Amino acid sequence: MADANSSSGPQTGDSPRGFAFALMAYVLWGFLPFFMKAVSHIPAPEVVAHRIVWSVPLAGLVLVWLGRTADIKAALRSPRMLAMATLTAVLITINWGIYVWAISVGRTIETALGYYINPLFSIFLGAVLLKERPSPAQMVAIGLAVCAVAILAFDAGGLPWVSLGLCFSWGFYAFFRKTLPIGPNQGFFLEVLLLSVPALAYVIWLEASGGGHFGDTGMADVLWLLACGIVTAIPLMIYANGAKLLRLSTIGIMQYIAPTMIFLIAVFAFGEPFGTTKLIAFGFIWAALFIYSGAMLRGARAKRIATTELKPAE
Repeated sequence: MADANSSSGPQTGDSPRGFAFALMAYVLWGFLPFFMKAVSHIPAPEVVAHRIVWSVPLAGLVLVWLGRTADIKAALRSPRMLAMATLTAVLITINWGIYVWAISVGRTIETALGYYINPLFSIFLGAVLLKERPSPAQMVAIGLAVCAVAILAFDAGGLPWVSLGLCFSWGFYAFFRKTLPIGPNQGFFLEVLLLSVPALAYVIWLEASGGGHFGDTGMADVLWLLACGIVTAIPLMIYANGAKLLRLSTIGIMQYIAPTMIFLIAVFAFGEPFGTTKLIAFGFIWAALFIYSGAMLRGARAKRIATTELKPAE
């Protein structure tokens, strides 16, 4: 597994190794609802706490293997780095909490919608916070996504806060995560390390008060909670090392693998209701993503052609 900092520059082509890494990560994320459904009898805050606690040793071992522990020492001496990592850590905790809770109460379809909307929200964030100008196709896609949310809100008598909560928390997480001048593996370890203090305190308090599931409710729960670290850390680090070997346009298309799998699992495995209103709303979302992806691929192709034409003849 190569370290993210070893890349020598922007990725201009797709590496088969990078594609395999990214595909593996998205498929693992796609199957994650099965795991979360298996631990749905455990309160979401406890599951999130164990995701954090057991991710620390795994992520730490990877950094030792890669020889990148010096980056963490430098980060821990930087107040600015610690402040930014604390912010991103809080955002990812909110995201995990909503996701775990939503699946445990049978709202998996709403989680799929949240991750479908996310790339369009990222465009919106870029326009508002970075003053980037969206293309006409992107504006149409954002408009269709807003229509989908409005349809669901009208039908439910309120905003689909699960979808929006996941979308906003992940969108802001990704936005602020880019400001951390540290590799993805190191950044993930720093985040869970900071979170491990309150998470471990919470786990200890639960066990001391008799409300925890680690040891008092059977060996099965112990194994499930230990596995929380594996299902959290492994896909993230696999993805981090694959994304740097792929073009942004390729990542942009592949990011729909996980929410599509989550959607199919919700409908066909979990049997969650998917009526006409949701079908119409998802139709708007799928149309938006089709337009967004098409525009992105055309832009990437035009850029490659322009780059080829500018290269000097051998």
